[in-house]
Amino acid sequence: MRNTRRHWVWAAAPLAALALLTATGCDGPPDAPASRPTAAPSTSTSAARAVARVCAHPAAGPAKAPAGAVPVDPAVVGDLAAKTKSSPPHTTFWLRPGRHRLDPDRYAQVVPKTGDSYLGAPGAVLDGGKKNQYAFAGTARDVTIRYLTVQRFVAPRDEGVVNHDSADGWVIEHTTVQDNSGAGLMAGARQRVRANCLRDNGQYGMNAYKSGGGITGLVVEGNEITGNNTDDWERRQQGCGCTGGIKFWAVDGADIRGNWVHGNHGAGLWADTDNNDFLVEDNVLESNDGAALIYETSYNAIIRDNTVRRNNWTEGRRYADRGDTFPYAALYLSESGGERRIRARTDRIEVYRNVLEDNWSGITLWENADRFCNSPANTSSGDCTLLVKDTRRCAEPAIAKAPLYGDCRWKTQRVDIHDNRFVLDKSVVDCTQMCDRMAVLSNYGTYPDWSPYKGEKVAEAITYRQHNRWHGNVYVGPWKFVAYDPSRVLDFDDWQGPDYRQDAGSTLDPGAGD
Repeated sequence: MRNTRRHWVWAAAPLAALALLTATGCDGPPDAPASRPTAAPSTSTSAARAVARVCAHPAAGPAKAPAGAVPVDPAVVGDLAAKTKSSPPHTTFWLRPGRHRLDPDRYAQVVPKTGDSYLGAPGAVLDGGKKNQYAFAGTARDVTIRYLTVQRFVAPRDEGVVNHDSADGWVIEHTTVQDNSGAGLMAGARQRVRANCLRDNGQYGMNAYKSGGGITGLVVEGNEITGNNTDDWERRQQGCGCTGGIKFWAVDGADIRGNWVHGNHGAGLWADTDNNDFLVEDNVLESNDGAALIYETSYNAIIRDNTVRRNNWTEGRRYADRGDTFPYAALYLSESGGERRIRARTDRIEVYRNVLEDNWSGITLWENADRFCNSPANTSSGDCTLLVKDTRRCAEPAIAKAPLYGDCRWKTQRVDIHDNRFVLDKSVVDCTQMCDRMAVLSNYGTYPDWSPYKGEKVAEAITYRQHNRWHGNVYVGPWKFVAYDPSRVLDFDDWQGPDYRQDAGSTLDPGAGD
């Protein structure tokens, strides 16, 4: 075996998340019921990472109404919606302690005006009573919601309870959004989501989707995102791709930092279809049933300084038990890569200084040869790459030649994976096979008949020609490596050897993780 010396040096963990915890008042009284404990992160050999324990220690709002604020009375049903309607824009509303209710009609939501602010006193709860679909809706910009609990609303699938219409410029901070159907939040452009508890919602903690696109400058910072997808949508509608802690759709520019994303029933974070310019840093992603992070049919991202542990045990084991040999992994980059022609902070996907510990496999780079614009196999039906504005152009015979041959398919390219630490102890994961993979691969293209990508063309490209590179990493444990297609399983020597030339300067200690 090649050099197995450990030479890992880990820089001090950034303090942004810890500072945020202090600022949000984490010494406040816990509000999590005993039947739903908030588990602390496990003791780990990886770098210590401060996490946003927001659900157990929420920050308290103002005990008295701020000067000029309109008090809202919980004893008056519908008082919040009525006072919002009768007040001018840029009004501040202070919700007194207690359970606030809307009128008992499913469309009796609050409709803010531009610049309105909603502040909850300690113990202020807006309760939908399993009757109202939405809490806050409408297209008003620059609305602020702080120190409030929003619960028991029944939004339909793919719709959200707070900012239902994806209005721009909203700020949601120090707020608990829990036990709702659908998504706890929707998102608009320039939205700030900070220091919130997004837990136990039926589908997502947040659904960052806006009809027609246009979500830019999204910030998700210092939140606890846990237990979401309680309605188990992937089982109810197999293959819907519609579950997890947060789902992002066509977001151009997102900073996702300092969050604790754990225990979600599905993926932790999932960016799907034409997202671009993501910064994912200083998060703790752990114990999610599916992947910690999926970056799918998207572009240009920096993924750094995250702690990723014990993810994908449920879904990875489920597929392995079926005999599926695909390398499902904790970080899954699917038809996603760097693209210089699309403006972003980087022109690659950079994955570095992360610690991945005891997950079901490590990182998989995948490209489906049958998935491209206008293909019936494109699960993002109707969507095309950011390089082709008119999907109809991706048709024969033009698609078989440049530039459309390259531009009509989402490519896993220019992925740079370096200076990470991958630790695997199979006795902790409780597996004997298929949980130890690092992979770059594609399938044999077969569909449709007019596809110019049939055969091994895409497998050749993703493996050898699209500048996907591992280097300078540390592996601890019995890791295996997959290249080209699922059947080609390699040892470390072959992975580093002249055929694949991966992981230059990396080391493997195969026994230490057992």
